Amino acid sequence: MLFNSFEFLLFFPIVTIIYFLLPNKVRWLHLLVASCVFYMAFIPIYILILFITIIIDYIAGIMIENSAGASRKAYLVMSIIANVGVLAVFKYYNFLAFNIDHALHLANSGAYVPLLRIILPIGLSFHTFQAMSYTIEVYRGNQKAERHMGIYALYVMFYPQLVAGPIERPQNLLHQFHEYHAFDYDDAVSGLRQMMWGMIKKVVIADRLAMVVDTVYNDPRHNSGIGLAIATILFAFQIFADFSGYSDIAIGAARVMGFKLMTNFNNPYHSKSISEFWRRWHISLSTWFNDYLFTPLTISFRNLGIYAVMLAAIITFLTSGLWHGAAWKYIVWGGLHGLAIAYETFTKKTRKKIFKKMPPAVGNIIGTVFTFGYVCFSYVFFRAHNLNDAFYIISKICLIPSEAVHVFAIKKIAFLNLPALYILGICFLLIGLMELALYAAAKTQLAVTFAKKPLYLRWALYYAGPIIIYYFGVFEKHEFIYFQF
Repeated sequence: MLFNSFEFLLFFPIVTIIYFLLPNKVRWLHLLVASCVFYMAFIPIYILILFITIIIDYIAGIMIENSAGASRKAYLVMSIIANVGVLAVFKYYNFLAFNIDHALHLANSGAYVPLLRIILPIGLSFHTFQAMSYTIEVYRGNQKAERHMGIYALYVMFYPQLVAGPIERPQNLLHQFHEYHAFDYDDAVSGLRQMMWGMIKKVVIADRLAMVVDTVYNDPRHNSGIGLAIATILFAFQIFADFSGYSDIAIGAARVMGFKLMTNFNNPYHSKSISEFWRRWHISLSTWFNDYLFTPLTISFRNLGIYAVMLAAIITFLTSGLWHGAAWKYIVWGGLHGLAIAYETFTKKTRKKIFKKMPPAVGNIIGTVFTFGYVCFSYVFFRAHNLNDAFYIISKICLIPSEAVHVFAIKKIAFLNLPALYILGICFLLIGLMELALYAAAKTQLAVTFAKKPLYLRWALYYAGPIIIYYFGVFEKHEFIYFQF
């Protein structure tokens, strides 16, 4: 079920109202059933995959807690293999088979590996990682094994963040399902307000930017370098508005019922380095990789000194790229970020000396511009249909200086007609308004300030939100970008 659908517009208030009407002892069951209905709105049969992994991890958590020594680790390994195994079959088998087939073809071998005709379950990577964090934290002794199977199933399947996060840790979320949540007016208002802001990001901003981005990226060879560069910049804001919009709706929907989910985005395009970018972008995933892969790797490679961090960063981001999708373009995208982190680690002292000689404002501007430029460069691989398209787009963008000379010489450029300029103007206006709102929220306690405003003003803005969504939104049921992961 999509958040930006009429079905969810009915689903959310019905589920929430019933939740508060029910006695606390059966609320978990109501939310679990609602989460099953929510997930089965996509491909019903795939809920069986969730049930199987939930049973395995539930048993594994108890066995890990009750065991010691090698057997304890064995249960953890069993759980991880089960989870990664499901990912491997549904997400990576065809990718691996295709590449093996290609290698066999180059070797003139008559052998081949059959492909599977399966569809990737929605949000498989997200709830798999959330399940893995549970057994790992139980193994580390940071979380008690959950004895209530229904509560554990709800931890994995909680509908607001089931298909695209935030990827929660058991320490933050599990205990909340045992607690009683009375209706809280302030939580309800702030939750609904965040949901509305997330919906504006998605249907008014992201889906409108998508109309331009999709047109250009679906036919890159018939677009100029300038057009491709503009589309890439627009995609950067499209994917942010799309994914952070989903997170806002998820966090807001949970808050209305009294649940606190972790923050997933913190103005990532205001970052002054790639490492800072990853502290602000998809925070639940970046901290997951930091805690369960990057940090253990740096400990394993500690004898390599500074190179331990560099090597761990490259491995972690290559893995992150593969997590995002079973395609070489995602691996290259992840590798670019890994190399950037490695470069920042290796040149940290030198860069610090250089920036020390500059006024802080100048250094901040340079860092922000270069970081955003590099992120956009990496997005070419993320958004392009394949590596060939990505390299072609980059080559065209690199030819912009000569293209610009040619443009000024003939005093025209194909996409700069009045309709196109109008559309681009709307796109950049929306981006500017979004960034202004985010900047204001970061610099001031916007929610507190807003709460102090007169009641009539607050309700006027509350009414304005749905009106903006209705009149300016794109209602073509565009899936959220990260659903495919």
